[in-house]
Amino acid sequence: MKKLITGLIFSVAAIGICSSSFAASDEAKAAYKMAENSADNDYKVASAKCDALAGNAKDVCVEEAKLARTRVKADAKAKYENTPKAYTKAMIDVADAEYAVAKEKCDDKAGNDKDVCNKEAKAIKETSIANAKAGKKVADARSDAAKTKNDADYNVAIEKCEGLAGPSKEACVASAKAQYGK
Repeated sequence: MKKLITGLIFSVAAIGICSSSFAASDEAKAAYKMAENSADNDYKVASAKCDALAGNAKDVCVEEAKLARTRVKADAKAKYENTPKAYTKAMIDVADAEYAVAKEKCDDKAGNDKDVCNKEAKAIKETSIANAKAGKKVADARSDAAKTKNDADYNVAIEKCEGLAGPSKEACVASAKAQYGK
């Protein structure tokens, strides 16, 4: 127990010594972990409520609890990573969980109604995944366009500096590099 407390004290001291540049990253990670823990706790509560149900109603309840957990966790991870790929993965994970709920709801039906219900659920899932992937492509294209524009503007600024000489040219080039992140 003393080793644990000593370890915790050293951990807290080490965190206090860390530079402030890591503070934002640590805060984001802490928020992400907190959201994950909250999602897990909410899932346990919702899942426990499902125990009072029976049959397919219980299965649907459990899948809805999983969906809620998936939404929170996927959103938290996407915000933490903050990349188009992470947001796309989050949307796909949610689409998969929504599909599981829809399929479970279809189990209450029989015959052709069940077949139609399953096909509709699959179509909605595939549409959601296609939209997520299209959104990533749009985000990637915008990012590429912004980089291309920045590079072109930098080249124009450097070209303007070519007409100068000496310290004026050096100041112009330094200014262009600073402005365009080069």
